[in-house]
Amino acid sequence: MSLTTPTTRRRRAAAAVVTAALLVPLAAACGNDKDSQGSKASSPSGSSGTAPKAAQLTVLAASSLTDVFKAAGAAYEKENPGTHVTFSFAGSQELAAQVKQGAPADALVTADTKTMDGLKADVNDSSIIARNRLVIAAGKGNPKKIEGLKSLSADTLKVVLAAPQVPVGRYSKQVLDAQKITVKPVSQEPNVRAVLSKVELGEADAGIVYKTDAAAAKGKVDTIDIPDAQNAVAKYPAATLKTSKNSDAAAAFVKWLSSPEAQKILTDAGFQQP
Repeated sequence: MSLTTPTTRRRRAAAAVVTAALLVPLAAACGNDKDSQGSKASSPSGSSGTAPKAAQLTVLAASSLTDVFKAAGAAYEKENPGTHVTFSFAGSQELAAQVKQGAPADALVTADTKTMDGLKADVNDSSIIARNRLVIAAGKGNPKKIEGLKSLSADTLKVVLAAPQVPVGRYSKQVLDAQKITVKPVSQEPNVRAVLSKVELGEADAGIVYKTDAAAAKGKVDTIDIPDAQNAVAKYPAATLKTSKNSDAAAAFVKWLSSPEAQKILTDAGFQQP
């Protein structure tokens, strides 16, 4: 049996104190690591891993895009769950007025570059997403036997055109003036859909509209093509509004309009690629 002297007991006590002192910071460090890991696990992921927020987008679009954009919007929403796109269709000049008045919207698509260029203080950089051409829309069966632009000058015809402030009205004037053809319209409408409606309802014998609008009314009107040499090309620029409250989502939608999927939807509707 070994004997423990007072000196030995004092040495062992001192050693125990030192050991305890060394273990305290080590335990604290381990505790800090666990806390750190715990906070990382419970904290939200960084921007690269965060799912995009749902967005409610309002897009102002030219009347001639009414049918095709409904299809494009549905395709975009399916591709981007949580994002909802609402369209407001009108003549490009009306849309421009809405933008200048501060309409709460996120993006704009016009049927001409002139209107978009006049809004440089209100929109970001634009890009052309599609092109279009003019045709003559006549009553179903073409009862007046309209053959081309020259036919529209006949006094016996009731011709309706879009107002000259409207892109399609401006394009119409351009092609008629180039061929030195004088047309006295029975009315000047605020957008291309209004022109088409007059012909569909029999309130006019003919009108100049976009090729895509006449195609959308197939079976209700007859279409007379205008030769390329006499025609005009309408360009459709798209841009986000500087006042948009969903700038990232709006930019993503505008970019998507140039994607292969969106371009197929546009070309299937009769639009030409940019």
